[in-house]
Amino acid sequence: QAQLVESGGGSVQPGGSLRLSCEATGSIKYIDEMGWYRQAPGKQRELVATVGGGNTNYADSVKGRFTIVRDKSKAAVYLQLNSLRPEDTAVYYCSVRTRFLGDYWGQGSQVTVSS
Repeated sequence: QAQLVESGGGSVQPGGSLRLSCEATGSIKYIDEMGWYRQAPGKQRELVATVGGGNTNYADSVKGRFTIVRDKSKAAVYLQLNSLRPEDTAVYYCSVRTRFLGDYWGQGSQVTVSS
């Protein structure tokens, strides 16, 4: 069974940038949507951005700062994080939603924004 492997997390100062990557180890069929979610300590997991069906969707808190890109040649999705703020600190998870095979989740990538 395919797995999602994330990379690119790390620590940056406020105003800095990071790029998160998520790629499947094998083939995933019937993909409806790919996206990124995050979970900060003591908080519920929340949507960051999704892409699918020709549409992209962003949380209000990241609009204009984050960009999601999907590679349709393979099951891969990327998240460019610019103008990072301390409140962006969280574990970021990529996800793939399929039509018939359920959802896939990455292992999580820590993003820490601190001066």
